[in-house]
Amino acid sequence: MAFDVDFFVIGAGSGGVRAARIAAGHGAKTLVAEESRIGGTCVIRGCIPKKLYVYASRFADDFRDAAGFGWSVGEPTFDWPTLVAAKDKEIGRLSDAYRDNLARSGAKLVEQRAIVVDPHRVRLADGREVSARHILIACGSRPAPLAGVEGLEHAITSNEIFDLPVFPRRLLVVGGGYIAVEFASLFQRLGSEVTQVMRAPNLLRGFDDDMRNGMRDAMAKAGVTFRFGSLPTRIEKRRDGSLGVTLSDGAVVEADQALIATGRSPNTKGLGLEAAGVELSAAHCAVKVDENLTSNVPSIHAIGDATHRVDLTPVAIREGHTLADRLFGQGAPPVRYDTIASTVFGTPELGAVGLTEREASKRFSSVHVYKTDFRPLKATVSGAPDRAIMKLIVEGANQRIVGAHILAHEAAEMIQLVAVAMTMGATKADFDATVAVHPTAAEELVTMRSAHARYEDGMEIP
Repeated sequence: MAFDVDFFVIGAGSGGVRAARIAAGHGAKTLVAEESRIGGTCVIRGCIPKKLYVYASRFADDFRDAAGFGWSVGEPTFDWPTLVAAKDKEIGRLSDAYRDNLARSGAKLVEQRAIVVDPHRVRLADGREVSARHILIACGSRPAPLAGVEGLEHAITSNEIFDLPVFPRRLLVVGGGYIAVEFASLFQRLGSEVTQVMRAPNLLRGFDDDMRNGMRDAMAKAGVTFRFGSLPTRIEKRRDGSLGVTLSDGAVVEADQALIATGRSPNTKGLGLEAAGVELSAAHCAVKVDENLTSNVPSIHAIGDATHRVDLTPVAIREGHTLADRLFGQGAPPVRYDTIASTVFGTPELGAVGLTEREASKRFSSVHVYKTDFRPLKATVSGAPDRAIMKLIVEGANQRIVGAHILAHEAAEMIQLVAVAMTMGATKADFDATVAVHPTAAEELVTMRSAHARYEDGMEIP
């Protein structure tokens, strides 16, 4: 059967663009459809603008710390419109770069919505139908709605918070995951009075417990108010534009904006996948794929947030590259997921790779845990209340490092390199044999000698 194209990609985010570029480079006739701005969530309303805002927020600490080192910088002021304009300029540049890279690769771009008609056909918004040998679902994710809240239309999501016309003097953040933590942390430092509410008894479910507690304590010291075990039930907009948010415990929080950050769901609704026979998960409507990123329909594939497995931009990029190599190149091994590092860009940063202490103690018969908790050198002079916490999780039988967790300034930069070592199978002896770089916080990773805790058959040894 002859097809109009070899590869049809739905979504021009980071993963879809990478897959399209690699496929085109292998000689595949490739078409990409995008109904929104080129670049996807990461570039337009996710990783990039968020990190820029995190940088902006940390200048508050820099100005404060400078005094301890002899600097007099005066009373700093912050201008929200200036930051928003700078962000817009940068994401515009990146979006244009994505567009140019697609064009240079030979892939074609059509800027309209596309839906799947059957295993080999896609319909564009203008009514045209395109046949494709392979179809890739790279549609990303969208903010998940919070059910059962009266007046939810008065709240915003992470899609809107980057472009608020007026800086919120009081911000209510709903959720305890990494997106909620990042926005609560950065807006508090920019000058908002931040209250963060969540159903859970602690933030950052799924991360190591010591890191969760350390992040919570650091944010509380910085000024974030936490209300655990509660969620909004009603949001009332007042005449002056402010909000009165009633919580499930009966309390009322006054705010200028309420940010709903309770997670994201695959953006698969209305794509025609069910009609094409593609199996979706019941809970999130995520595309179910095998280790080769292929759905139960052999010609339809999915990557990134559309699969709701590891919702990180670099994972989508790697998956897109791997899939294109497998379909149109010389083949590629499956993506390895056990040493994917991630970072919560709060202040301090939280970097993690591999298993938590709790997970390792359940998986292996013998586990050794190395931990350090110290005051960074800079804080000893600046007077800041900062602490750094680092942990290495080691499988006792072979001394292989199976988890690493860092709560500290520049944790993201450190955890990336730890992930390289873990991917290579590094052992605790390898870390011990590495000469430290002094004075750094990272040297603690190679100077921890005594186990903080040991587990045998799932039980901690006193």
